[in-house]
Amino acid sequence: MAKLTVQDVDVKDKKVLIRVDFNVPIKNGVIGNDNRIVAALPTIKYVIEHGGKAILLSHLGRVKSDADKKELSLRPVAERLSELLSKPVEFVPVNEGKELEDAINNMSDGQVILMENTRFQDIDNDFGKRESKNDPKLGQYWASLGDVYINDAFGTAHRSHASNVGISTAMKAAGKPAAAGFLMEKEIKFLGNAVDNPVHPFVTILGGAKVSDKIGVIDNLIPKSDYILIGGGMAYTFLAAQGHKIGKSLFEADKVDLAKELLAKAGDKLILPVDNVAAAEFSNDAKHEIVGQDIPDGEMGLDIGPKTIALFEDKLKGAKTVVWNGPMGAFEMSNFAKGTLEIGKDLGKLEGATTIIGGGDSAAAAQQLGIADQITHISTGGGASLEYLEGKELPGIASISDK
Repeated sequence: MAKLTVQDVDVKDKKVLIRVDFNVPIKNGVIGNDNRIVAALPTIKYVIEHGGKAILLSHLGRVKSDADKKELSLRPVAERLSELLSKPVEFVPVNEGKELEDAINNMSDGQVILMENTRFQDIDNDFGKRESKNDPKLGQYWASLGDVYINDAFGTAHRSHASNVGISTAMKAAGKPAAAGFLMEKEIKFLGNAVDNPVHPFVTILGGAKVSDKIGVIDNLIPKSDYILIGGGMAYTFLAAQGHKIGKSLFEADKVDLAKELLAKAGDKLILPVDNVAAAEFSNDAKHEIVGQDIPDGEMGLDIGPKTIALFEDKLKGAKTVVWNGPMGAFEMSNFAKGTLEIGKDLGKLEGATTIIGGGDSAAAAQQLGIADQITHISTGGGASLEYLEGKELPGIASISDK
């Protein structure tokens, strides 16, 4: 998809609206993980180092009432961003009106402003969820504040919101440039190549709780993958489809027939666990045991077993492209995290391979293992990366394309 990037547009002396993804965990004003802020730095630095005025927009959480505003303000993010940039970042506690307009009009080249959480626009108005439902007037208003629009928020690219699709549509209608930031371009490059032009052998690793969350990914990647390794709760729907006993493991009864269809379509490409770590209760303290493909009555599978880890490791040998999305077990509990952690180690050891992690628990595993710098690309978008792997057109990307 042809599109402009931030390097294709003139930002000098321009008011540059940058949609970033600062949807970071904050509790009592303290940021728990600043990875998404760090990921946005290259685009912000490029704009201010080339004489532009950087006006940042981001959402944070889901804002349902005024009571949510205190915990979901972006003020702590502005403070952290100032530290990372080693320069002041002006926080404007509104995202519409004279205070914001005055702050922007008084900016100097190289200055950075972060306006308040865009989702504060989802309450107290006649339209309803102005940001989340893409109120065109809101998109037009925000677009009127700048000369250039840069979308660097891949994490929201699968949503049609006023702060991405609304602004870019209005900017282009006004003859102003709308382009991708460095992070957005990186996501498109790695995920796009994995889907459209992978170097073989290409191995897909999928985990997580539900088959229904990954149906589109499996269906889209079966013809493109050499192997698809299945772990996590979703594996038990496939094992049930094969006639195995799954005890009281998590599974989707209404997806068993679909699992049978996917198994038939994939043939020997789709690799399921051959052993499991099972327990009677969903608790880290529960007594657990290693069992085969059949889970005893009264027990549930909570992780892949050692034989499966070895099997998956064997299928990864020599891989040149690997995409991993979703944990292999109940990763949040240490006694059932080994499968996820071992897969992470295997990816870190692969030589000459493009390795891509699709966010969430898989990314957390890479961070925990200290192998994040050994992974080619860790996506900043959970839902967005899944939809991209399904081959869907993402509104936030389509709206900045040249078509």
